[in-house]
Amino acid sequence: MGRSMHQARYGTGSTRWLGGLLAAAFLFGLTQAATAQGAVRSVHGDWQIRCDTPPGAQGEQCALIQSVVAEDRSNAGLTVIVLKTADQKSKLMRVVAPLGVLLPSGLGLKLDNQDVGRAGFVRCLPNGCVAEVVMDEKLLGQLRGAKTATFIIFETPEEGIGFPLSLNGLGEGYDKLP
Repeated sequence: MGRSMHQARYGTGSTRWLGGLLAAAFLFGLTQAATAQGAVRSVHGDWQIRCDTPPGAQGEQCALIQSVVAEDRSNAGLTVIVLKTADQKSKLMRVVAPLGVLLPSGLGLKLDNQDVGRAGFVRCLPNGCVAEVVMDEKLLGQLRGAKTATFIIFETPEEGIGFPLSLNGLGEGYDKLP
């Protein structure tokens, strides 16, 4: 799995992701988060901690990031960004999906083939559409305990395309986030 992509088809589900949606962008600006910029500070399994000082920020800000690109679709990639807000009170997961996704269907998530639910898209940028959730302790625990996350984008209401993403190193990397 790791950095390679395999397509899988999934039906629609009605559950929602744990945690509420957060429309406002904290920490990294959405444009910066969407492009996953910043210097690599450390590598944890299949994840990287990247840090940068965004315009207007008082200090350096870091996020745990993993990107994957489909082997058979060079224009289809997904970036997952995990970060703590500047006030350290919230944990966010942002997923940047390729343009052309069906926005009302949201972004699906399966952990080790168990359906977790869906999150809505909060904004589209020139390089992709962003879904965002506030991670509670239950979801963070599920992510730490799973081996694979499959993020599902929908091109039609009935069918989704799955993007498998390795969770190897996510817990360790999250613990090292400043």
